[in-house]
Amino acid sequence: MIFKVRFLIYINIYSLVLVIFAFLNNKNKSMHKSKNYVNRFNKKEKNTTFTVKEKSTLFDFIRLKMPEKSRNAVKELLSNKQVRINKNIETNFNFPLLPDDKITISSLKAPKEIPLKNLKIIFEDSQIIVINKDKGLLSVSTEKENEKTAFRILSNYLKQADPKNQLFVVHRLDRETSGIMLFAKNMEVKKYLQSDWKTNVMDRCYYVVVEGEVKSNIGTIHSWLAENKNYQVYSTDNPNIGQEAETHYKVINRNKDYSLLEVRLSTGRKNQIRVHMKDLGHSVIGDKKYGATQPSPINRLGLHAFLLSFKHPTNGEKMKFDTPIPTEFNKLFKKSDIIKY
Repeated sequence: MIFKVRFLIYINIYSLVLVIFAFLNNKNKSMHKSKNYVNRFNKKEKNTTFTVKEKSTLFDFIRLKMPEKSRNAVKELLSNKQVRINKNIETNFNFPLLPDDKITISSLKAPKEIPLKNLKIIFEDSQIIVINKDKGLLSVSTEKENEKTAFRILSNYLKQADPKNQLFVVHRLDRETSGIMLFAKNMEVKKYLQSDWKTNVMDRCYYVVVEGEVKSNIGTIHSWLAENKNYQVYSTDNPNIGQEAETHYKVINRNKDYSLLEVRLSTGRKNQIRVHMKDLGHSVIGDKKYGATQPSPINRLGLHAFLLSFKHPTNGEKMKFDTPIPTEFNKLFKKSDIIKY
């Protein structure tokens, strides 16, 4: 009887040991897989940069500077989007080069592009992401909407690579405003860019379609902007109740119905362009909140953030990103409407 009891105890202990061993073995495999997963997305990128001295084609230039690379190897660099010309990815091997062009060869293949609804990633590195946001997409969440925002879409995109990845808002665009936005990948970069915005961000420009014919080709609007209880921003001459705001504009196209302006901001206040266009007597098309008298002929607000220039937060390099005039803006004008300077 005692023998049987001992035998059963030994069998149970042996079974328990096998279960624990199997558990620990699976855990180690899981941890190993997890480490590999993280490492795949955190490989250190090594860049080699060359400056063009004389006219050439991209393929010939790379072959000259990297003679150890075969013709097929150079073609692979291009097809894998590892070559940048002045920070822009280029895959055309016959692309013409000019003196002073900067050619950067990355050691890593560009990540596969994941289609993102309502926005496009223009530039991404370990510190920042620059996007082109569509009209109708919120920059960040509100009480009514938390998922369909540029922040949420990009945050989910980053976490697909590594669940530990984070995203931080640097600035915002109104929901109905399309164009370039900048996000930070860590709190230090966010704080750096926001701490001295006027110095770090060197240029912000918008294409703006307004109602009516703006007579003056070039102008500046200066005021102090305050906000009332209904969250509507307005201009005042009293610096004690508002924030100083300055907007510069230049007419690109105009006819008797509409004008297309290139607007440059010296300050970045809430609804600054919309309020200053109202002050000018030519509200942004589709902007009922700030004085538009007719429905928008293009079913959207006539605002597009087309240029953003800033100092890179880690190396201080000047970064400049721009986009063309939205097609729907151009449709409102004829070639004869273009202003010649």
